[in-house]
Amino acid sequence: QLHVGNGLEPSTEVGPMIDASAVTKVEQHVNDAVQRGGRVLAGGAREHSQGSNFYQPTLVADTPDDALVAHEETFGPLLPMWAFDSDEEVIERANNTPYGLAAYIYGRDYARLIHAYEQLQYGIIGVNDSVPTVPQAPFGGVKHSGFGREGGHQGMDEYLDWKFVSIGL
Repeated sequence: QLHVGNGLEPSTEVGPMIDASAVTKVEQHVNDAVQRGGRVLAGGAREHSQGSNFYQPTLVADTPDDALVAHEETFGPLLPMWAFDSDEEVIERANNTPYGLAAYIYGRDYARLIHAYEQLQYGIIGVNDSVPTVPQAPFGGVKHSGFGREGGHQGMDEYLDWKFVSIGL
Protein backbone atom coordinates (compact mmCIF):
# COMPACT_ATOMS: atom_id res chain seq x y z
CA GLN A 1 0.00 0.00 0.00
CA LEU A 2 1.48 3.35 -1.07
CA HIS A 3 1.12 6.28 1.32
CA VAL A 4 -0.98 9.08 -0.24
CA GLY A 5 -0.55 12.50 1.31
CA ASN A 6 1.08 15.91 1.40
CA GLY A 7 3.92 15.92 -1.11
CA LEU A 8 6.13 17.82 1.35
CA GLU A 9 5.99 15.07 3.98
CA PRO A 10 8.89 12.58 3.77
CA SER A 11 6.60 9.57 4.28
CA THR A 12 4.44 10.48 1.27
CA GLU A 13 4.86 8.25 -1.77
CA VAL A 14 2.00 9.68 -3.87
CA GLY A 15 1.17 13.36 -3.60
CA PRO A 16 -1.63 15.50 -5.05
CA MET A 17 -2.31 15.89 -8.74
CA ILE A 18 -1.84 19.26 -10.45
CA ASP A 19 -5.55 20.21 -10.51
CA ALA A 20 -9.11 18.88 -10.51
CA SER A 21 -9.12 18.21 -14.27
CA ALA A 22 -6.09 15.92 -13.87
CA VAL A 23 -7.96 13.91 -11.23
CA THR A 24 -11.00 13.74 -13.50
CA LYS A 25 -8.85 12.44 -16.37
CA VAL A 26 -7.49 9.58 -14.23
CA GLU A 27 -11.03 8.77 -13.11
CA GLN A 28 -12.23 8.75 -16.74
CA HIS A 29 -9.39 6.45 -17.80
CA VAL A 30 -10.09 4.00 -14.96
CA ASN A 31 -13.84 3.98 -15.65
CA ASP A 32 -13.29 3.56 -19.39
CA ALA A 33 -10.92 0.61 -18.86
CA VAL A 34 -13.40 -1.08 -16.51
CA GLN A 35 -16.35 -0.50 -18.88
CA ARG A 36 -14.30 -2.19 -21.63
CA GLY A 37 -13.49 -5.24 -19.49
CA GLY A 38 -10.56 -4.22 -17.28
CA ARG A 39 -10.48 -5.15 -13.59
CA VAL A 40 -9.37 -2.82 -10.79
CA LEU A 41 -7.01 -4.75 -8.50
CA ALA A 42 -6.09 -1.83 -6.25
CA GLY A 43 -7.28 1.76 -5.80
CA GLY A 44 -9.72 3.01 -8.37
CA ALA A 45 -11.20 5.97 -6.52
CA ARG A 46 -10.56 9.53 -5.44
CA GLU A 47 -8.73 9.87 -2.14
CA HIS A 48 -11.15 12.34 -0.50
CA SER A 49 -9.55 12.16 2.93
CA GLN A 50 -6.55 14.10 1.60
CA GLY A 51 -8.38 16.74 -0.45
CA SER A 52 -9.89 17.17 -3.88
CA ASN A 53 -6.69 16.70 -5.93
CA PHE A 54 -5.85 13.18 -4.79
CA TYR A 55 -6.49 9.85 -6.50
CA GLN A 56 -5.62 6.45 -5.09
CA PRO A 57 -2.75 4.64 -6.82
CA THR A 58 -4.64 2.29 -9.13
CA LEU A 59 -3.77 -1.02 -10.78
CA VAL A 60 -6.00 -2.23 -13.64
CA ALA A 61 -5.60 -5.78 -15.00
CA ASP A 62 -6.89 -7.08 -18.33
CA THR A 63 -6.77 -3.58 -19.78
CA PRO A 64 -8.26 -3.66 -23.28
CA ASP A 65 -6.12 -2.39 -26.15
CA ASP A 66 -8.85 0.09 -27.11
CA ALA A 67 -9.03 1.67 -23.63
CA LEU A 68 -8.25 5.39 -23.36
CA VAL A 69 -5.32 4.66 -21.05
CA ALA A 70 -3.74 2.64 -23.88
CA HIS A 71 -3.79 5.62 -26.25
CA GLU A 72 -3.70 8.78 -24.15
CA GLU A 73 -1.21 10.07 -21.61
CA THR A 74 -2.91 9.85 -18.22
CA PHE A 75 -0.30 11.66 -16.07
CA GLY A 76 -1.67 10.17 -12.88
CA PRO A 77 -1.35 7.23 -10.49
CA LEU A 78 -2.78 4.63 -12.86
CA LEU A 79 -0.92 1.47 -13.89
CA PRO A 80 -2.69 -0.54 -16.59
CA MET A 81 -1.52 -4.12 -17.17
CA TRP A 82 -1.61 -6.28 -20.29
CA ALA A 83 -0.75 -9.94 -20.75
CA PHE A 84 1.39 -10.84 -23.74
CA ASP A 85 2.86 -13.97 -25.32
CA SER A 86 6.09 -12.64 -26.85
CA ASP A 87 8.49 -9.73 -26.66
CA GLU A 88 7.52 -8.75 -30.21
CA GLU A 89 3.85 -8.56 -29.24
CA VAL A 90 4.43 -6.31 -26.23
CA ILE A 91 6.74 -4.00 -28.22
CA GLU A 92 4.20 -3.74 -31.04
CA ARG A 93 1.42 -2.98 -28.56
CA ALA A 94 3.54 -0.43 -26.68
CA ASN A 95 4.35 1.39 -29.91
CA ASN A 96 0.71 1.39 -31.06
CA THR A 97 0.00 4.87 -29.73
CA PRO A 98 0.32 8.38 -31.13
CA TYR A 99 2.42 9.32 -28.09
CA GLY A 100 5.94 8.48 -27.05
CA LEU A 101 7.18 10.40 -24.03
CA ALA A 102 8.48 7.63 -21.76
CA ALA A 103 8.55 3.86 -21.49
CA TYR A 104 9.78 1.67 -18.67
CA ILE A 105 11.01 -1.91 -18.97
CA TYR A 106 12.21 -4.26 -16.25
CA GLY A 107 14.02 -7.57 -16.40
CA ARG A 108 17.18 -9.55 -15.77
CA ASP A 109 18.00 -10.69 -19.31
CA TYR A 110 20.01 -7.80 -20.74
CA ALA A 111 19.88 -9.12 -24.31
CA ARG A 112 16.07 -8.96 -24.15
CA LEU A 113 16.16 -5.53 -22.51
CA ILE A 114 18.50 -4.15 -25.19
CA HIS A 115 16.35 -5.61 -27.96
CA ALA A 116 13.27 -4.02 -26.36
CA TYR A 117 14.68 -0.53 -25.90
CA GLU A 118 16.08 -0.51 -29.43
CA GLN A 119 12.56 -1.21 -30.78
CA LEU A 120 10.51 1.06 -28.50
CA GLN A 121 9.44 4.38 -30.04
CA TYR A 122 9.82 6.64 -27.01
CA GLY A 123 11.97 9.67 -26.22
CA ILE A 124 12.91 8.43 -22.73
CA ILE A 125 13.28 4.79 -21.73
CA GLY A 126 13.94 3.63 -18.20
CA VAL A 127 15.54 0.18 -18.06
CA ASN A 128 15.14 -1.15 -14.52
CA ASP A 129 14.83 2.53 -13.58
CA SER A 130 11.60 4.26 -12.55
CA VAL A 131 13.09 7.78 -12.74
CA PRO A 132 15.22 7.85 -15.90
CA THR A 133 15.99 11.57 -15.92
CA VAL A 134 18.91 13.73 -14.83
CA PRO A 135 19.53 17.44 -15.56
CA GLN A 136 22.32 16.77 -18.05
CA ALA A 137 20.18 14.37 -20.13
CA PRO A 138 17.87 15.47 -22.95
CA PHE A 139 14.22 15.31 -21.90
CA GLY A 140 11.44 15.00 -24.46
CA GLY A 141 9.19 12.64 -26.35
CA VAL A 142 8.59 11.52 -29.89
CA LYS A 143 5.47 11.35 -32.05
CA HIS A 144 2.77 13.59 -30.49
CA SER A 145 4.55 13.82 -27.14
CA GLY A 146 6.44 16.96 -27.91
CA PHE A 147 8.79 18.73 -30.21
CA GLY A 148 12.46 19.05 -29.40
CA ARG A 149 14.31 18.52 -26.17
CA GLU A 150 15.01 20.34 -22.95
CA GLY A 151 17.97 19.59 -20.71
CA GLY A 152 21.48 18.64 -21.73
CA HIS A 153 23.26 20.30 -24.64
CA GLN A 154 20.34 19.20 -26.84
CA GLY A 155 18.10 21.57 -24.88
CA MET A 156 20.44 24.47 -25.59
CA ASP A 157 20.31 23.62 -29.30
CA GLU A 158 16.56 24.31 -29.22
CA TYR A 159 17.34 27.99 -28.58
CA LEU A 160 19.98 28.31 -31.28
CA ASP A 161 19.70 28.96 -34.97
CA TRP A 162 22.59 27.38 -36.77
CA LYS A 163 23.96 29.08 -39.85
CA PHE A 164 26.44 27.70 -42.33
CA VAL A 165 28.27 30.24 -44.47
CA SER A 166 30.53 29.30 -47.35
CA ILE A 167 32.58 32.05 -48.97
CA GLY A 168 34.30 31.29 -52.21
CA LEU A 169 37.54 33.17 -52.72
